[in-house]
Amino acid sequence: MATTRRQRFVNGQIAVMLASIVGLSLIGAFSLGLFVLVSLIGFLLLTVATAPVNVTPRWRSRLKWPIVLGLAIFAYLLVRQVASILSTVF
Repeated sequence: MATTRRQRFVNGQIAVMLASIVGLSLIGAFSLGLFVLVSLIGFLLLTVATAPVNVTPRWRSRLKWPIVLGLAIFAYLLVRQVASILSTVF
């Protein structure tokens, strides 16, 4: 049975997220913020790399919501990190 494009996309995202966990752990830099950032960059690259040329399936048009959610989570973590840095300075 052939794997659908949607299933290959999901498998690719799982591979990106697992590779980011392993990679960040190996270099000793694992944190939630870096994991979200690396996973979001991988998701965006995977979305662009697998974009169809002629016809966009319905499931691909719904990818904007995980992108918005990922950017919102990253922005929250970034603001929290900046606030903690500023609280130690002032």
